Amino acid sequence: MSAKLEAKRVVSHTPRAKHTSVFASALRFFLLLMILCIVLLPVYVLFITSFKSGAEVNPSTAWSLPSEWKFDNWIRAWDALKGGIVRSLILVIPSSIISAILGSMNGFVLSRWKFPGSNIVFTLILFGMFIPYQAVMIPLMKLVVSAGQSLGVTPFGIPALMLLHIVYGIPICTLIFRNYYESVPEELVEAARVDGAGMLRTYGSVVLPISITSFVVVIIWQFTQAWNDFLFALFFGGSAQTGPVTLALNELAHGSIMADYGGSMAGALIASAPTLIVYIFLGKYFVSGMMSGSVKG
Repeated sequence: MSAKLEAKRVVSHTPRAKHTSVFASALRFFLLLMILCIVLLPVYVLFITSFKSGAEVNPSTAWSLPSEWKFDNWIRAWDALKGGIVRSLILVIPSSIISAILGSMNGFVLSRWKFPGSNIVFTLILFGMFIPYQAVMIPLMKLVVSAGQSLGVTPFGIPALMLLHIVYGIPICTLIFRNYYESVPEELVEAARVDGAGMLRTYGSVVLPISITSFVVVIIWQFTQAWNDFLFALFFGGSAQTGPVTLALNELAHGSIMADYGGSMAGALIASAPTLIVYIFLGKYFVSGMMSGSVKG
């Protein structure tokens, strides 16, 4: 047996094996570099077009650098979007945190309290993930308008969008947290019960402190979904002056007779910056949190 292992070790260190390994590494690097270039091509066009004047924006010269780098498009886009960015932050931060907390509670109960029909309840909650927004938009509009009339409030704007994103975020948050809590050792929960802790005390003192990675996952997910949403914003956000940044970006792109391509490109980069920053600083926690509940035990 040792002779075979020694032979394999000798073969693996031959010049031919080393050349094959180097070639495979170079090929992988080349393929990854090509994929990266393909992915970044639209970003390149967005970036250089955002510095071009209206006369320079032409499909035939979309890949060409601007003859003169101008910041007029960026200034105009920022003036049009800054109010929407603030309103979007007011929308996405509370809705992400609230839906994460509710999903965490649901996930803990559904993973540790096997009451009759618990699997049916979990399945019904998950249905919310698979119902297209377009299919429920008209009845949802009627429901929101009726509720607003009954309460004597305006049914459109940031509060209505916040409520909608919280409700629609509960299914995915519940799924992620339930999968994570299924991987938590049963002995940890049993130890809390032996010490006299009830379900709420166990959740608050034992389970919640070890759920940080899952909270990062669902908050990033909800932040991205709510920030990039346009359909709900179009129906329930009101106008570009009262709605989130996606409505302001849409008005910037189609608000004049002539399409403002340069301003639209600059606005798209500005509007995407918050989600990009979130993923840059929290991306590693997002990946580790997604993997934390993938293996039980």
